Amino acid sequence: MCGRYAASRGPEDLAGVFEIEKWEPEEALAPDYNVAPTKEVYAVLDRPLKDADSAKPVRQLRKLKWGLVPSWSKTPEGGARMINARAETVHEKPSYRRAFAARRCIIPADGYYEWVTAKDERELEVEGKKKRQRKQPYFVLPADGSVFAMAGLYEFWRDRTLPDDHPLAWWVTCSVITTEAETTPLAVAPDEGPYALADIHPRMPLMLTPDRWDSWLDPSRTDPDDLRELLDPPPAGLLRAYPVSTAVSNVRNNGPELLKELEGPEEGTLF
Repeated sequence: MCGRYAASRGPEDLAGVFEIEKWEPEEALAPDYNVAPTKEVYAVLDRPLKDADSAKPVRQLRKLKWGLVPSWSKTPEGGARMINARAETVHEKPSYRRAFAARRCIIPADGYYEWVTAKDERELEVEGKKKRQRKQPYFVLPADGSVFAMAGLYEFWRDRTLPDDHPLAWWVTCSVITTEAETTPLAVAPDEGPYALADIHPRMPLMLTPDRWDSWLDPSRTDPDDLRELLDPPPAGLLRAYPVSTAVSNVRNNGPELLKELEGPEEGTLF
């Protein structure tokens, strides 16, 4: 899954990476080293500009709320639960299929955090036979230091309780697409493991390599069968992972120190 990530790059940097044509300075976000659900985040999308003479899509950097609220929802409450969409079913689930066909985006990150979930522990927790232990968080990022481009979806939701001219009448929300975690060796792994992402958690955000960005963002591509080809996992060996402080487990903590690589897991944590 993806429940927390880091995003420190500013609009100028992202504009160069993704060839952004339009972004609003007033939508600039501060670096965030502990992005959690319901926060405002950056998303890259191709869409015609509002009130423009041309209907040609424009590459934009937009500020969205993380937690997708489908356009047909009566209330926004479900958004906090819809932070992730599974690649295997995104084309058919009612909450995501319309966005998958027409409203795809890229959510840029430095990398994402994941907490160790060992197989035996997961089974015992499900059965209610084991107290939840303190888990070791890991930070997963491209080994070459490039942007982690997460495949995402976005939606517009109209709050009917507000007048048309209210600044909060329209919500723009997003979700991160996840896929099965890689079982192949990490490009760089901790000395004592884990050696593959699947050793940490069974799911991971779907990372899009640059050769897929234009196709993924292209709003003219609407055939689900055609689009599903873009959901294939990236080539193996592009990512690294290292242990970080359990301070990241508290959403109130936020700073570059959360990305500091530890020599090994903290005492008293799993793995």
